[in-house]
Amino acid sequence: MMAGHPAAMFGVAIVALFVAMLLVIARSYAGPTLYDRVLAVNSFGTLTVLLIGLLGFLVGRPDFLDIALLYALINFVGTIAVLKFVRHRHLGAAKPIRDIAIKNVAPWWEDEQ
Repeated sequence: MMAGHPAAMFGVAIVALFVAMLLVIARSYAGPTLYDRVLAVNSFGTLTVLLIGLLGFLVGRPDFLDIALLYALINFVGTIAVLKFVRHRHLGAAKPIRDIAIKNVAPWWEDEQ
């Protein structure tokens, strides 16, 4: 069995993450649709979370995992916000149900007439 230095193993993992990040950036530029680009940016954020976790373990700072979890949450919320904006063209609150009902649907008691 090959026993190597743990820092070398994490160094190789960090280099592999950088290569994957470069490939994801290339995919974000080459993506034919907006959804391909959003997926590439989300993947880049996920790889960044892994990189922060690896760096924290490598330098002996476990509080980097808290930063990585916070970044993962921001990445998720940001992706959902971008997709909502693409679909609805605004990020504000939806129209109240009462306004929709008044404009589009007559009350049930008026349908019988």
